[in-house]
Amino acid sequence: QVQLVESGGGLVQPGGSLRLSCAASGSIGSLNAMGWYRQAPGKQRDLVAFTTSRGSTTYADSVKGRFTISRDNAKNTVYLQMNSLKPEDTAVYYCNHRNLFTMLDYWGQGIQVSVSS
Repeated sequence: QVQLVESGGGLVQPGGSLRLSCAASGSIGSLNAMGWYRQAPGKQRDLVAFTTSRGSTTYADSVKGRFTISRDNAKNTVYLQMNSLKPEDTAVYYCNHRNLFTMLDYWGQGIQVSVSS
């Protein structure tokens, strides 16, 4: 089992910034991917960005150039720096951990990000 604890969400004005954090604990595999998905009301859960334990990163087209994902392997923590936020970024953001050997997914409880004036 892997436990994920998210922090850093909130309300911000358009053009503002937020930084999300997700700390993992438990049975963390040596080869894994950690990242963020988001789900707006009435919509499906979509990938935002992820990074692997080997250092590769992937971003959704909608956030490229605005969001940056990073990780601290010593702390088993992944971060999502979100800049130039738009109202359409409003959603519940979920941290994800995937063991790349077993392909098991673990999810955080979700954290609200709201972008509004």
